[in-house]
Amino acid sequence: MSTRPPSCAPARFSELGVPQELSAVLERQGITTAFPIQAATLPDCLAGRDVSGRAPTGSGKTLAFGLAILSRLAGTPRRQRRGRRHPSGLVLVPTRELAAQIEQVVAPLATAVGARVVSIYGGVGYGSQLAALRSGVDVLVACPGRLTDLVERGSVDLSHVGVVVIDEADRMADMGFLPAVRRLVDMTSASRQTLLFSATLDGPVDTLIRDYQRDPVRHDVELDDDGRGDVSHHFWRVEANDRVAVTTEAVSARGPAVVFCRTKRGADRLSDRLGRSGLASAAIHGSRSQSQRERALAAFRAGRLDALVATDIAARGIHVDAVPLVVHFDPPADHTDYVHRSGRTGRAGADGIVVSLIGSEHLAATKLLQRRLGLASGVSSPDVTSLALSGDASRARRGRRRRSR
Repeated sequence: MSTRPPSCAPARFSELGVPQELSAVLERQGITTAFPIQAATLPDCLAGRDVSGRAPTGSGKTLAFGLAILSRLAGTPRRQRRGRRHPSGLVLVPTRELAAQIEQVVAPLATAVGARVVSIYGGVGYGSQLAALRSGVDVLVACPGRLTDLVERGSVDLSHVGVVVIDEADRMADMGFLPAVRRLVDMTSASRQTLLFSATLDGPVDTLIRDYQRDPVRHDVELDDDGRGDVSHHFWRVEANDRVAVTTEAVSARGPAVVFCRTKRGADRLSDRLGRSGLASAAIHGSRSQSQRERALAAFRAGRLDALVATDIAARGIHVDAVPLVVHFDPPADHTDYVHRSGRTGRAGADGIVVSLIGSEHLAATKLLQRRLGLASGVSSPDVTSLALSGDASRARRGRRRRSR
């Protein structure tokens, strides 16, 4: 695998080789300059190379691989595409929220080149997805489980897929999806181009790279200082009986917040208790229906919630800008989960705060986590006053939320 350093100079999409009809759509959307991951990977993607891209969530990976697939379709006359149930591009993702989000980003661009994007995932009925497939699909965005079901039904044929994207590959590994991912990729064209994007490229992901990419180019991109706000990390010593009260005070002082719990039952219970404390709260986890999850996310994005209480399903792939606070109500399983959870704040240049509630049973693991991530060591007593916004900003925030309810 060859590694290329990222270019530091801002670039317009047309300068990177993106077809004019796609560049024009981006310009109408007010997107004129490529993000670093896009500027780094697009020339190789458009040249047909296999690419491994390492970049954090929120860095612009979706447009990078979306433009790569659509640029290839732009050069293929519509009459030459296979059409119904024979996609040319396949994007594999770990969660249904991410699948729907990618479709939302890519679909307006696809229209410009006469292509159709369809997303399929579990948690909803088959009817609408089967109807969408019957209407024809060029780019299929899919979760491995539902796609496997539809392939076995004969509803999708992957043999003509010429571009495969594996997005959030490390999350796929964490969730146990890699065997299904391998089976699905094996069904695509032997001459396919394979693009892989992930926050980390080691362990099981590195094995995937070795087995499914040919002489790939690797691009490692970090968010620059303009894209990443100043994030402060607080580790508070709080025993189990006091965690709800401390969380309530923290969210009241610095919310809205994303609050992470270890279990689905724990998330539901905490959301209920925050609600009884006067905070607008909703839970999101794998047992919630797709419509429930979408409504909760929409309410949070619109500022109608003080707290979105989530299991790790929301740690990656869900883009919610301007989140001032992340609370680890239950500490994460390891340093990787800590990074992805905490990445919900400090986005798009905004500052953020991360608070971890640490019981006596978590002290040893916390010390190791801090050492691995280069964070200041130690656990302190809760200090909610240090989280408070200035008086004017706090009053303005509360006023906006009252008006939105």
